[in-house]
Amino acid sequence: MTSQVSSAAEQTDSADGAVVGEQRSPAGESSKDVRRLDRVIIRFAGDSGDGMQLTGDRFTSETASFGNDLSTLPNFPAEIRAPAGTLPGVSSFQLHFADHDILTPGDAPNVLVAMNPAALKANIGDVPRGAEVIVNTDEFTKRAMAKVGYDASPLEDGSLDGYHLHPVPLTTLTVEALKEFELSRKEAERSKNMFALGLLSWMYHRPTEGTEKFLKQKFARKPEIMKANLAAFHAGWNFGETTEDFAVSYEVAPAATAFPVGTYRNISGNLALSYGLIAASKQADLPLYLGSYPITPASDILHELSKHKNFGVRTFQAEDEIAGIGAALGAAFGGSLAVTTTSGPGVALKSETIGLAVSLELPLLVVDIQRGGPSTGLPTKTEQADLLQAMYGRNGEAPVPVVAPCTPADCFDAALEAARIAVTYRTPVLLLSDGYLANGSEPWRIPELDELPDLRVQFASGPNHTLDDGTEVFWPYKRDPQTLARPWAVPGTPGLEHRIGGIEKQDGTGNISYDPANHDFMVRTRQAKIDGIQVPDIEVDDPTGSATTLVLGWGSTYGPITAAVRRLRTAGESIAQAHLRHLNPFPRNLGEVLKRYDKVVIPEMNLGQLATLIRAKYLVDAHSYNQVNGMPFKAEQLATALKETIDG
Repeated sequence: MTSQVSSAAEQTDSADGAVVGEQRSPAGESSKDVRRLDRVIIRFAGDSGDGMQLTGDRFTSETASFGNDLSTLPNFPAEIRAPAGTLPGVSSFQLHFADHDILTPGDAPNVLVAMNPAALKANIGDVPRGAEVIVNTDEFTKRAMAKVGYDASPLEDGSLDGYHLHPVPLTTLTVEALKEFELSRKEAERSKNMFALGLLSWMYHRPTEGTEKFLKQKFARKPEIMKANLAAFHAGWNFGETTEDFAVSYEVAPAATAFPVGTYRNISGNLALSYGLIAASKQADLPLYLGSYPITPASDILHELSKHKNFGVRTFQAEDEIAGIGAALGAAFGGSLAVTTTSGPGVALKSETIGLAVSLELPLLVVDIQRGGPSTGLPTKTEQADLLQAMYGRNGEAPVPVVAPCTPADCFDAALEAARIAVTYRTPVLLLSDGYLANGSEPWRIPELDELPDLRVQFASGPNHTLDDGTEVFWPYKRDPQTLARPWAVPGTPGLEHRIGGIEKQDGTGNISYDPANHDFMVRTRQAKIDGIQVPDIEVDDPTGSATTLVLGWGSTYGPITAAVRRLRTAGESIAQAHLRHLNPFPRNLGEVLKRYDKVVIPEMNLGQLATLIRAKYLVDAHSYNQVNGMPFKAEQLATALKETIDG
């Protein structure tokens, strides 16, 4: 048996990659040579009905249990069911895993698994020469190739000579492996994704027990289907072990030194956000209420929270976006930790009720999983172009705090932080995630209970103001001198009856007021409350202290920016990095940080929305670097752009 460290020419997200001791897969010894790699990027691609997301998810789960650091990029077709075998119907799942700390799903796959001609054509442009390309030859019929514009078979015309091509009749092999089962050919063919999963699991020494357990549970009520999928999975493993086409297999050791000590699990952004909301409700000792309308890519949060009634979670699927947020705001008035989830178009519909929440000064979490726009736009693709809508997309002066997570796992902490601000300052809060974070996944250290913040609040319980004649009364708009928050009075509490609604209130008493001076005072007070929210100072990563260029990011650009900065520093460049979680209000030290650097670069998946805010507030000539193609930045792309900025 031999081992070989991956080529130094392979780019990594980190400055270096450690080589660790040999590890054996639980699936058993291999009779073939084994090469040691420090990182691998695999992309599974096929028709939307080929099960690529499930295949990628299972490979990811086994990789996480093995102990590798990882990052994923599921890429869904925008059509609900595009015609089979067409380019719009291609679904893919990219996984980057390593024996060291990584931050992105990778720029280009080392391995492409293409289940049909459409998958090959849609993805081969991203695959570097010399990479492994595994194709399902059974699908390369004349009709299928013509459908995507191939005049001749790319498997035979020499166009793939620069790749390590592995032609595998996946469909035929799967059907042959399942001939003992009482399945139709069509039913048997559906298991070809499990055959591919078995082959890749052998190729990269992934554990098999988790997938076997998953299949047994998923198809427990369909034993014949369960046995067939298991057989296809094992057949794929055995094919890799016995065929001469795959001369070697590969090992990527666990990333034991990359993580702090703790219990880890693989988690997606939407799942982490759901768990963060549940944790926030428990830490606040408030029931969690979700009023929502299904919309891609936010629907997973509704689906997940509906499973947790045992934690006091109530979910309401409304008939539209306006009803969803209206119900949530009613729940906030009633004393719940209230949440509504949506994507960009839904925020537009909810804007009037968000303004009402600003006027009522009640805690409400508005979760926006951003996607490509405008209008329906790109429902399954990512973008971060809702920032200005979050800041200003309401009538009148209606300031709202804005919080943005930076990684899938960070969605948990961002949910807790948004809840802290909402209940402490009695305000709606916008949490801006996006499709990249929502569907992507990474290892997450499960926090201990004593690490979670105390979010408990005190409801108003009695009179809080004494009139000149000595009478004690309740004033619903009498404010806390530190936070400027008004009291939270649960309806039905004797003596705390008060008027609510969207018409301007009188300071203190809460009576309807059309007085110009009072309106001016209330507008300025609501703004001062948001401006006064306590948020941590922004931290700057500037190891040498001599950098003249600062890269400022927000949201999901964190991974690509950090990977690009690492590459530049490895190449000898001096560059600083800072990342914003709080976008309204900005950290108090942000202006001072920006003035330290000659150049400020802001990469965004929009046309420069944060750059616009930074220029306006701090009069800094921030350089905007942006893209709006529905995909996250690539690290090499950003590194090149940043190098050009440094060089002037």
